[in-house]
Amino acid sequence: MNQALAVLEQRGFLQQCTDRQALQAAMDAGPVTFYVGLDPTGPSLHAGHLVPLFAMVHLARAGHNPIALIGAGTARIGDPSGKTEMRRMLSIEDIARNARSIQRQVERFLETQGTRASIVNNADWLADLKYIEFLRDIGRHFSVNRMLSFETYRKRLETGLSFIEFNYQLLQSYDFAVLNQQYNCRLQIGGDDQWGNIVSGADLIRRMYATDAWGLTFPLVTRADGQKMGKTEQGAVFLDPAMVSPYEFFQYWRNVPDADVRKFLYLYTFVDAAEVEELGNLRDQQINRAKERLALELTRMVHGQAEADTSLQAARAAFGANGGAVAGAEARSAIPETSVALSAIRDGMTAVELFSLTDLCSSKAEARRLITQKGARINDRVVESIDEAVTAESFAGDELLLRAGRKRHFRVRLVRDR
Repeated sequence: MNQALAVLEQRGFLQQCTDRQALQAAMDAGPVTFYVGLDPTGPSLHAGHLVPLFAMVHLARAGHNPIALIGAGTARIGDPSGKTEMRRMLSIEDIARNARSIQRQVERFLETQGTRASIVNNADWLADLKYIEFLRDIGRHFSVNRMLSFETYRKRLETGLSFIEFNYQLLQSYDFAVLNQQYNCRLQIGGDDQWGNIVSGADLIRRMYATDAWGLTFPLVTRADGQKMGKTEQGAVFLDPAMVSPYEFFQYWRNVPDADVRKFLYLYTFVDAAEVEELGNLRDQQINRAKERLALELTRMVHGQAEADTSLQAARAAFGANGGAVAGAEARSAIPETSVALSAIRDGMTAVELFSLTDLCSSKAEARRLITQKGARINDRVVESIDEAVTAESFAGDELLLRAGRKRHFRVRLVRDR
């Protein structure tokens, strides 16, 4: 087997391939140019985008040529894949701003791994397309019956598929054809929800240029606890530190289910297989060492070594005695925090009110539920009643640590009135 494909298979990246034997032969013969598409539908990439980025690096290290396509053109329509309803339409200005931000994130991630890629933007060739000519030259190669056979469109027909979304597959396929002609790109990789779009692109290249092109997809990653990958109670796990702090990013990976540790070490790190197996075989309390390694590696690649080290120290401090009072100031500052005035405490504040002021609870009702279920702690002490008062004596050194469950915590500082 080709070494690059062997690595992808060993680490859990391979789901479907249009013609594995032919792709393997092409890779054995020399470097293959491939691309990953990323639509800038938001200002930041999130954890779900990491799988194709890791796959890109694995293939680049094996000698193949990566292209990262920023889909500022296709984002104007919105990919229906994996969606039950039409995406919100963004302004051209918002899409352009998102595209610049995402390009910087891709470049940073690749640079941390000593890898470079050609960065292209499909708005360069899609934005000024003439629709009638596009239908004559490109649309004639597509069968509506075939398009509707793909799971993405089949599912959307149940809830409603707009005509504008129906065009998305044509545009993504055209992207592949343009890259084939401009860069000799012969492979597209992406999540398995992109299978129909990728297959259609490879077919279009064969029809238009009588040359082979291939598609390869990765499994859609899910967590063992049933939670959608890259999602928390607060929303998506974004790579932008202004949206999700490095500490919160670290904590997400540190707290993945035990059953996912081996799989995630293979997919989301470059730790060699022997060490992954060693870490993945740890049990009980020892598995926390593997989780720390996973969180540390990922935070380092996304946010840098300094932020990764600080997040690790802060996490260890937060779960130590007295809420981490012995931790260094830098590590402690990584924990999310807010402040309350001493006068507010003196006027009377309940634990419900205090928890609702933090990101641990979105409302007083949620805080009440947390306390009733015995999931709320103040300085490692279970809050017994929703009427429990918070006093100045609760603050050791003018701060306290709140916890929701075992794994989420928040620091509150006491501001003494002048």
